[in-house]
Amino acid sequence: MKVDGKDIRPIWLHADRRTVQVIDQRLLPHEFVVADVNDVDATITIIQDMYVRGAPLIGATGAWGVYLAVLNAPDGRAENNYLEAECARLKAARPTAVNLEWGVDRVLGAVLAESQISQRPAAAAVEAEAVTEEEAENCRLIGVHGLPLIEQISRRKKGQPVNILTHCNAGWLACIEWGTATAPMYAAFDAGIRIHVWVDETRPLNQGSRLTAWELGKYGIAHTVIVDNAGGHLMQHGQVDMVITGTDRSTYTGDVANKIGTYLKALAARDNDIPFYVALPSSTFDWTLRDGVGEIPIEDRNPDEIRFIQGLAGKEVREVLVPPADSPAGNPAFDVTPARLVTGFITERGVCGANEAEILGLFPEKKSA
Repeated sequence: MKVDGKDIRPIWLHADRRTVQVIDQRLLPHEFVVADVNDVDATITIIQDMYVRGAPLIGATGAWGVYLAVLNAPDGRAENNYLEAECARLKAARPTAVNLEWGVDRVLGAVLAESQISQRPAAAAVEAEAVTEEEAENCRLIGVHGLPLIEQISRRKKGQPVNILTHCNAGWLACIEWGTATAPMYAAFDAGIRIHVWVDETRPLNQGSRLTAWELGKYGIAHTVIVDNAGGHLMQHGQVDMVITGTDRSTYTGDVANKIGTYLKALAARDNDIPFYVALPSSTFDWTLRDGVGEIPIEDRNPDEIRFIQGLAGKEVREVLVPPADSPAGNPAFDVTPARLVTGFITERGVCGANEAEILGLFPEKKSA
């Protein structure tokens, strides 16, 4: 994607071939900082501390983490036992996004298939790059397949702006290129369709007001930041035409784990007869789980993310305490939206209903998974 006229991604391999670089998303939109990542410990840190976030990007970061594990192998020999142990550490960095395990296992499999130890760094680099490029292309295709949904509403409204509500950040910052939830928005904007995006602030870390708003603004897309609980009110008053969110893990039966608060948006959308779509690449499906509410692990994060809020004070980015210093806080990072509340999935292969038959219809090779 372009930022101020320059092509940029949230992760890339430095020219030295030994350093992975990422945008430190904790500091956006007020500071643009690039962080260097040189080993597995640093990879785990940037995942856990959310320098990088978003399911596809976490998967790509895990993939490059395996590459760094190979480069840093003791005595330069990336033996199987060492690699498997390092990959287990990488996969444990965050529990909810299934892409992390997927990306790590993709590169690990390619490396283990290379019998010549000396060729393993090259094999890891090739596969990590493939993971990254495939996710970028999948997001582009999500935009292609999601565009007709927006076009249909635009025709019905006779060219008046299509009002789309989104939650959290499921844009290119989370997904290499285009994003998941935002990909149809970019496609519609590029096609000349008038759109306006309601951007949930998405507490506690404000990925919506900090990141989604920054992205859309840089691209020139009309948007308005709202508090998380305003969505239902807007829906009641006819100011939302559709909802599109991303997801960190979805079951093959249609249940959706996404940033905390997504479930409430789905309930409000259902009550107001507004379509609720979830955009995701196939890497975000968990092909082993049927019951999202009962089986998807929900990450509990540091309560200080609730207690403190970050913003720009003058020329300095600062954190301030909001509740009483001695008040406890709870911080579940995700919730699960049951399939019955999801109108459909937008994937790289097309749009389908949120049910086992239609999902596996698009991905028949997963029927025996």
